Amino acid sequence: MEQRTYNQYCATARTLDLIGERWTLLLIRELLTGPKRFGDLQHSLRGLGTGLLAARMKHLEREGLIHKVTLPPPARTPAYALTQAGEELGPAVLALARWGLKWAMDEPLEQETFHPGWAVLGLRACFDAEAAAGLHALYEFRVEEEIFHARIDDGTIETVHGPAQHPDVIITIGGAVFRDLAAGRSTLAEAINNGTASASGDQQSLRRLHQLFRLPRPQTRSAAQAPAS
Repeated sequence: MEQRTYNQYCATARTLDLIGERWTLLLIRELLTGPKRFGDLQHSLRGLGTGLLAARMKHLEREGLIHKVTLPPPARTPAYALTQAGEELGPAVLALARWGLKWAMDEPLEQETFHPGWAVLGLRACFDAEAAAGLHALYEFRVEEEIFHARIDDGTIETVHGPAQHPDVIITIGGAVFRDLAAGRSTLAEAINNGTASASGDQQSLRRLHQLFRLPRPQTRSAAQAPAS
């Protein structure tokens, strides 16, 4: 597959030459949360055909953004992981996510898929470091078949797929309800009160949870809208 180029000696154009093709940046998004097998990527990116996925992975590997690894026991299977250059795209991906939460997230369309596991990166995008100052807590989220956790350590956050060891708080919630939380249409407190979610563990850590993640107020894009002064 011939690689298209803008033919511009410009850092932005050169970057888009590498990651601007359809699906490419979403593959980076998936790998920012850890190594993934080929089948894992197919599962998360429905609509991306096997041939095109293979082509995109070859492109990213050739350009030094990903490399092949072997997952540790008990899996011991081939997978893909980001190189240092790929990892350094993380802030740009999170910035795009924050922009999208403010300017692009209206009501979900019927044909759109939603994976709770995408929240592993989404939690980082809407994390409020100031609100987490002085807090040391481990939160585990169980959303249907997906399990992931967030470690808060005095204003920093680490989010990882899989269960936590000795979590301070465990949140159990259905996928549809979790999607409503991610879209800002509901709150965790409301879900717990109406029985569509449950929480157990340290109550002080649980009370602080709602302060740690702040969704930006959605805005409507308009050609007539002037920049804020």
